[in-house]
Amino acid sequence: MRLAFSAFRFQLALARRTPDLLHVLVTAPLFTVVFLAISEHAGRRDLAAYAVLAPCLMSLWAIALFIAGEVITQERHWGTLEALVATPARFSTLVTARITAVTLFGSLSFGEAWLVAAAGFGIVLPIEHPVLFLTCLLASALAMAGTASTLAAVFVVAPSARIVQNTLSYPFYLLAGVLVPVHLLPEWVQPLSKVIFLSWSSDLLRDTLSPAPVAAPAARLAVICLLGLAGHAAGALLMRRFLRRVREQGTLSQV
Repeated sequence: MRLAFSAFRFQLALARRTPDLLHVLVTAPLFTVVFLAISEHAGRRDLAAYAVLAPCLMSLWAIALFIAGEVITQERHWGTLEALVATPARFSTLVTARITAVTLFGSLSFGEAWLVAAAGFGIVLPIEHPVLFLTCLLASALAMAGTASTLAAVFVVAPSARIVQNTLSYPFYLLAGVLVPVHLLPEWVQPLSKVIFLSWSSDLLRDTLSPAPVAAPAARLAVICLLGLAGHAAGALLMRRFLRRVREQGTLSQV
């Protein structure tokens, strides 16, 4: 636990000095303006929840993917990756804690999107179920960190995996129904959405903005957590195997 907390604090301190990590806080308001402008022009104010929540979820996933690759790439560049791997501490725990720190930091994008909607379009979205909303947002951020750790493991053996990193954003948003409801997708695609935690997160977050009672909140939160834990477990397993492989081949520091 102390290792995870120390890595968490280190990454937060590092994030303040890394402009690339702050780009999410710049793009989220811009996406909000675009999405709200489209829904308002179409006279569909009922879609405001989609337009406000989508930039937040997109920002969280984008920043999780970015830091998943940068954690390994930066340590390689600094020449400290070998030292970290050689310590008795579990390397996968350190990586996941650092991804979690930045992902939680990215949650501020929801506040930006909410303010843009209120100040720019006169749309004030009430959070009808605030406790459930915050719980779901936290669970989603942790699930993102756990899932993104699998990509960090890939960077250990394949520094060129940035191509994969860049292609995991918009297809993920589409399958997860972040902006377009899943039931509007082709029928053969819809089952894939059920195994993506972000589809459960986006649906539950939108429901927390409605005054109607939320259906099965505990079960839906459990699914988000279970899918996030599955991603974390897969990341830890891949990290162990890939570290063993690069140790045997002596290629850990290769760029």
